[in-house]
Amino acid sequence: MNSYQGPLKGLRIVELAGIGPGPYCGMLLSDLGAEVVQVDRPGGAAAAYGLDPSRDILNRGRRSIVLDLRNPESRDELLALVDHADGFIEANRPGVAERLGIGPEACLARNPRLVYGRVTGWGQTGPLADRVGHDINYIALAGALALCGRPGEPPVIPQNLIGDMAGGGLLLAFGMVSALLEATRSGKGQIVDAAMIDGVASLLAAMLTMRAQGRFDGEPGTHFGDGGAHFYQTYRAADGKYLSVGAIEPAFYAAFRDGAGLTDSEFDAQFDESRWPDLKQKVARRIAEKTRDEWMERFSPDACVAPVLTLAEVEHHPHNAARANFLRDGDVLQPAPVPRFSRTPGAIASRPNEHRTDAATVLRDWAARG
Repeated sequence: MNSYQGPLKGLRIVELAGIGPGPYCGMLLSDLGAEVVQVDRPGGAAAAYGLDPSRDILNRGRRSIVLDLRNPESRDELLALVDHADGFIEANRPGVAERLGIGPEACLARNPRLVYGRVTGWGQTGPLADRVGHDINYIALAGALALCGRPGEPPVIPQNLIGDMAGGGLLLAFGMVSALLEATRSGKGQIVDAAMIDGVASLLAAMLTMRAQGRFDGEPGTHFGDGGAHFYQTYRAADGKYLSVGAIEPAFYAAFRDGAGLTDSEFDAQFDESRWPDLKQKVARRIAEKTRDEWMERFSPDACVAPVLTLAEVEHHPHNAARANFLRDGDVLQPAPVPRFSRTPGAIASRPNEHRTDAATVLRDWAARG
């Protein structure tokens, strides 16, 4: 149970254990003070993926119980928890929760104030709703994957950051907090249908704006903001490490040129797209002359240049350290709770699966507190 005063303190959430967006949503809510109880299946939801639950950062900050929901007695134990909960998180394929007897109709009948949050890839409705898929499929169909890469080359997979995490887990957390806020006014719960394909579509608002204004035709690696230009690009330094350059505005571009020693007049026509391929090659040759850190010493703060850090490096950078963006639990590096609050900061209440308990204990605790 969380003992710190996060902004969501007092909220009780039942979360069905899973992988990806569901646990990420639970982590976000727990980090900010909600009391999240994770209901795992016998053997563990992540066992098939070879994950060590004790080192699964997405599961931090919760008490955890094990229930076989195919057993009617276990299902009744879960529903008894629902009676005292404010929210419910499930990330199964459409129809699974209903077949187990724990779908939104059954849960809301018992607790009309409940916010029932569901996250899937394709959504609860539509011709693809029952089809299997993963992050790569959802971002492909939504149009995001086609934007990642270089002209004439296969799209580059951006890990599972866009679909699972941003388009799924973050969207569900936002949807649930919104519905929980509304429930305080109406006294009524509702279902939150967070589909990754919907979330990814929403993330494309800025790129669709560029397209509507005739500033981007959708070809990857051709727009100034996706690697088409020499002033918004990554470059390999002499030591094999990389720099990121984002010198769009004239003052920043001038500072970048000054730091890199790009004095040739051909660099004056910054937005002449016909010159970009040649200028990128010339900048690449220049950056390859020194190491990444040597270049960072040369560039002024106005040059819009930053090192491309690996996961092994991020915690040691002075800015990340000053903001405590990364924390350690033993030898496990993990992100700090976000966003920051001035009066009710979030915190990591416990390591993953530190608090194993049983449904009866949680139910007694919740019932005693009303």
